[in-house]
Amino acid sequence: MMVATLLSVAACRKESADAYGNFEATEVTVSAEASGRVLRLDVEEGARLAAAADVGLIDTTTLALQRAELLARRAAAQARVREVDANAATLETQRVIAERELARTRRLLAQQAATAQQGDRAERDAKVLGDQLQGAAATRSTVGKEVASIDAQVASIDERLRRSRVVAPGGGTVLARYVEPGEFVQLGTPLFKMAALDTLTLRAYLSGAQLAQVALGQSLTVRVDAGGDSLRTVQGRVTWIAATAEFTPTPIQTREERTVQVYAVKLAVPNVDGRLRIGMPAEVTLAAAAPASGASK
Repeated sequence: MMVATLLSVAACRKESADAYGNFEATEVTVSAEASGRVLRLDVEEGARLAAAADVGLIDTTTLALQRAELLARRAAAQARVREVDANAATLETQRVIAERELARTRRLLAQQAATAQQGDRAERDAKVLGDQLQGAAATRSTVGKEVASIDAQVASIDERLRRSRVVAPGGGTVLARYVEPGEFVQLGTPLFKMAALDTLTLRAYLSGAQLAQVALGQSLTVRVDAGGDSLRTVQGRVTWIAATAEFTPTPIQTREERTVQVYAVKLAVPNVDGRLRIGMPAEVTLAAAAPASGASK
């Protein structure tokens, strides 16, 4: 069975705290990766998005037309490649015949059974066909490079088409929406902001003396407002400890003077019911969180 409850009500505010901080989350601003008119943007503030969800589209009409033109050019170039290959095959057949004729003529010349004029003609025919084959090979190479260039341009267009789709970079909740369908956006224009809120990060501050009581992976008790003078408690796991000290941040209320140097620590705090909010203040006690009652084996 599950633990009876993750959040419980503490006795009262009079219970002391060892550290104070605020909840934060890694916020991601999703920006336009293409310029154009926004055709669709299916995000609403507070909505949960799955990772890689397709949530919008920027007008791709111009890109689609460019791609169609490139495909037509590629088809024409590929037809030229086939034509050159067919011509080269014919020339190769003629060259083989010319080489045979040249060899036969040379044998006749050796036997003084052919004229020098016949020998010159046979050599000329073989050379001309060889040169024509070299020219066909050069043309084949040029047209092949043209096809490769068009393929690269098509791939570039395809990448731009892909970037015209607005995709959620990860799972999370939409925090703010900045544009509406029909608006024209430039490359880099912010579209919406989102963050993963299933687990929030509590950034708290400890004195040097308190730091000795904290270790990475340690579970600590976190308390947040529950209304009136009561507090809810939840376990948080230490995920980061600052390597250097800093002066106490102004927004943090501590029992020490603000000139005291403190160390920042981060705790990962589950937010399964969504009651924790970014910026919400919280208190931390350094005693390890006691196992919740009501759990069964």
